[in-house]
Amino acid sequence: MRLGKEDLKQAGLKITQQRLKILHIFENSDQRHLSADDVYRILQQNSEEVGIATVYRVLAQFESAGILQRLNLGRDQAVYELESDEHHDHMICISCHKVEEFVDPVIEARQIKAVEELGGELHEHSSVLYIKCHECIKKDKARKK
Repeated sequence: MRLGKEDLKQAGLKITQQRLKILHIFENSDQRHLSADDVYRILQQNSEEVGIATVYRVLAQFESAGILQRLNLGRDQAVYELESDEHHDHMICISCHKVEEFVDPVIEARQIKAVEELGGELHEHSSVLYIKCHECIKKDKARKK
């Protein structure tokens, strides 16, 4: 998905160099999920003079405008990803905080059924599974030896 000045205008945001630079990072990063610190570090590596407070402010504005989605990692940590029309859920490692995306039609169908059983209508949802990833399990086993 390619976002630009028009998308910022439509979201009611003034076009600034800082906003465009941060948007560019999300569009071009190999990493789909980025924290505020990740964004700040990338800006610093590119010799951009954008403060960490500005990064946090822009990320919050992008989230409010529906440009980014925020995922809570726990302990006041979060990562952001570009908002997408393609639904997916997330698994977050409680040790290394790696984020993996997944789609499971069985889980999706069961959630819809649960809502319908209550007489409701599902409008949107987000599932996050907090796990310990394979790599962290391996590291734990190696430490115990």
